Amino acid sequence: MGEIVEISIVLYRISYKGEDRVYIERGREMYLELLKKTILFEIWQEYEQDLVSDLQKYPVKNRAVDPEKHRMGEIWPKFAHSMIGHVRMDNLQMCMETVLKDNIEGDFIETGVWRGGSCIFMRGFLKVHEIENRKVWLADSFQGLPASNEEKYPSDRLLNWLHTIDYLCVSLEEVQNNFRKYDLLDENVRFLKGWFKDTLPTAPIEKLAILRLDGDLYESTMDSLTNLYNKVSDGGFIIVDDYFLPPCKAAVTDFHRKCGIQASLVPIDNHSVYWRK
Repeated sequence: MGEIVEISIVLYRISYKGEDRVYIERGREMYLELLKKTILFEIWQEYEQDLVSDLQKYPVKNRAVDPEKHRMGEIWPKFAHSMIGHVRMDNLQMCMETVLKDNIEGDFIETGVWRGGSCIFMRGFLKVHEIENRKVWLADSFQGLPASNEEKYPSDRLLNWLHTIDYLCVSLEEVQNNFRKYDLLDENVRFLKGWFKDTLPTAPIEKLAILRLDGDLYESTMDSLTNLYNKVSDGGFIIVDDYFLPPCKAAVTDFHRKCGIQASLVPIDNHSVYWRK
């Protein structure tokens, strides 16, 4: 009789722990979904505004937000901490989950962070999974995009107006403060301030599991790939946010050709792609 009781207790404990894990996982899922909606300002969508750049004179105009465009990351939001939209945020989560499941070594980085929203989500993801042996790196000038070097990178002529848009200039202090608002600024969040060509060659990064590119220009995209791709672990992910922009697409194509990369590009939405190393 005593043995039966002991076995029953063990089975109960196993069952209870299994149920506990389900609750923990549900809690993680709920936190991450709420974090995405908060970063993207979806909870207060009726107050959000789309700041549209007029390509002729470059002023910024306000207009009401189209929910579908907001979801797809096709607006310039006034309040959100990220402009990538829910679909691309879901893709980022999928990549991070796969990295954990497959035990792919390395940190996470985004090159071109704007207000920091994608990296805030990266850090929140790691924290809710109680992972402290991976860092989140933010590489940015924190003073907007560089003026195009049209002589060296002719394709960037198409985007040689982005550096004039104050909206795209977000200081390091503002990004750090955004992290603080989510209680996610800690020693595992690292900042690389400066132009990619200056900071990435000597960045103290050993391995990467996720490399997320959001630099728009040919030069910025190529600098990121040239200096960081070899640090991506086999099985890691490379996400290209601005693939729909001709200069960015050209840089990815040229890099693939130069390095003999055979991996297929997987579309995320109308703007972005990713591939797995």
